[in-house]
Amino acid sequence: MASRRNFLSTFASSVGVTLAAPASVLGANERIRLGIIGPGDRGLQLMREALGCEGVEFAGVCDVYTRRLEQARQLAPEAKTYLDYRYLLEDKSIDAVLIATPQHLHCEHFTAVMEAGKHCYQEKTMAFTVDHAKRMRAAYEKAGDRIVSIGHQSCTSGLMDDALALLGAEPMGKITAIHMTMYRNTPHGRPQWSRPVYPDMTPENILWKQFQGEAPEHEFDANRFINWRFFWEYSGGNVYENMCHQLAFWYKALDLQIPKAATMTGGVYLWKDGREVPDTMCVTIEQPEEMLISWNSGFGNDHLRATEDVLGTDGTIAKGQQIRWLPQRVNTKDREEKLGRTPTAPRAHMQNFFDCIRQNKTPNCPFEVGYRSSIACRMAVESYRRQRTIRWDADREDLV
Repeated sequence: MASRRNFLSTFASSVGVTLAAPASVLGANERIRLGIIGPGDRGLQLMREALGCEGVEFAGVCDVYTRRLEQARQLAPEAKTYLDYRYLLEDKSIDAVLIATPQHLHCEHFTAVMEAGKHCYQEKTMAFTVDHAKRMRAAYEKAGDRIVSIGHQSCTSGLMDDALALLGAEPMGKITAIHMTMYRNTPHGRPQWSRPVYPDMTPENILWKQFQGEAPEHEFDANRFINWRFFWEYSGGNVYENMCHQLAFWYKALDLQIPKAATMTGGVYLWKDGREVPDTMCVTIEQPEEMLISWNSGFGNDHLRATEDVLGTDGTIAKGQQIRWLPQRVNTKDREEKLGRTPTAPRAHMQNFFDCIRQNKTPNCPFEVGYRSSIACRMAVESYRRQRTIRWDADREDLV
């Protein structure tokens, strides 16, 4: 395992070349040169998806942990490796950057990518706090013509096509509620999200200060680094991991706005392994559209799995593996159930990002959807932590 010192010397020696690289103007058929910040488990998956699309290549990869740079280099052996993302962003030949870092670092990295004039694929949940969301919005608006796609993959799916088609063709009446579930289970002794601490996770191989970012300072802790999803300082728990996806889908399909109020209850009922974020939870969101969204989730039983039901006076849309419209017979007597069958192409969401860069179009999950859904998620987390309902002051753009 190479040490931090070796990587530092490697990228330091390339800085002169990087700074001298000319700016590129991307043509419709030119290759898109990519960088990635955060090639961990999810980041490596994004790299594979990107490399499965035609006309793209990785020019740079950055992570604060040397092991991950070696793993990323196996996928993109020609890419330069960096421990400090600022060196990657100085490469003027890079057209777009994928961000797959822990949630508390999204704002820092996104704003830097915008300032560097790159297009950006930002993994979910887009913003960690309301302040971060507003800072990211300011950077995005200042960047002007940069393409930004948020990593809610279902927004580019056959499910979305079917949902929009059924919403447009079939009666729903007044939609008053959306009920969602997201349940998982794991074998005894294998906690959800838990990752092993490897011997090479040392201060020599991890830039600890850069990992902490704006979060409160702690002494080096390998468990806190690798299991960052357990801790509120870096993570929004399962609200940020999974509720965000389900919420973003319907925020896009129904064009829903930031909630009026959110309430979250639950606790660490199952996995007593030092995690702070709950493993069992219930969220209730009151929308300004006079609609109530409920989300129930847990890690101790997978019977209910992931489901979403949109409840209208005239019809229901049920989302699971497929989209189904069902009539409310009390009000809709002349229509039969409809089943969506539109397939989702492999790597569809990543391909959409690249297509939008080449065609200067709005991505299927644009900044605005990520912005609204991330604030909704923050409202839920703040409700849980403050043990009260959180409301949104639309005039001040802040939580109350």
